[in-house]
Amino acid sequence: MPRRKAPILLRDILLTILGTAIYALGVYIFTAPNQIAPGGVSGLATVINYLTGAPIGIVTAAINFPLLILGWIYLGKGFILKTMVSVISFALIYDHVYCYLPFYSGNPLLAAVFGGILIGIGVGLTFYCEGSTGGLDIANLLVKRRYPRFKISTLVLASDVIVIVLAMIAYQNFDSAMYAMISMYVQTKLIDLVLIGVDNEKIVMVITRKGKEVSEFVLTRLERGATRIPSIGAYSKQENETLLCAIQQSEYRQLRRAVHEIDPDAFVMVASAAEVVGYGFQSKS
Repeated sequence: MPRRKAPILLRDILLTILGTAIYALGVYIFTAPNQIAPGGVSGLATVINYLTGAPIGIVTAAINFPLLILGWIYLGKGFILKTMVSVISFALIYDHVYCYLPFYSGNPLLAAVFGGILIGIGVGLTFYCEGSTGGLDIANLLVKRRYPRFKISTLVLASDVIVIVLAMIAYQNFDSAMYAMISMYVQTKLIDLVLIGVDNEKIVMVITRKGKEVSEFVLTRLERGATRIPSIGAYSKQENETLLCAIQQSEYRQLRRAVHEIDPDAFVMVASAAEVVGYGFQSKS
């Protein structure tokens, strides 16, 4: 591993552990004790814990294990390494560290909101480090890889709705489903804020001397399209290329880091897109 990449990897792993600890805190103190299962593997584990008494940390690890294997094969080792760190950290912290903490069992609306805040911040930090908390995130990315026309936000919503419906059946309480949806909404907003903004799609312009290398990264790693436009600096008179591409907000950190590694002198501009229509984004119909 190059020396300059080792500190970045270490930083990402430490931030992943911190994000996972915040995420686990939101589940342990607020959502699980109040029968709120706001999607994801942790929500599914909450339901299983309610029905069987099995520890939530162990259940999440058991569900994640086969998904991690698939992710290792199809999504890349770097991404899955950080996800494995998150999965193991969640199981250990939840079952063996937070077990000494009290939990909140008051107003379920407050539990849904504050649980959503902590979970959103935690998950957002793991996304910021180009990893995930595992589970359904991996499953959704695998589906996205196979069917790129599906928006990742749509896949996440569909999987979360399934978990919420299962939780409503298990708890036999419709209110728990409504609180779960409130928590999910709060999570989504906090994840957006931790990453890059409140919009899903971003328009990125990269002015660089290495347009071919940057565009290859966009095409092969992000699986997005890009337009290369010859350009000349008005002051420097230097010939460059301006790359224009549309990406999801969760992909921006990965793109920015790659651009910096390929061309440290590149000039990057990013803006929120009101709408992106086309292959890989919203349908034209």
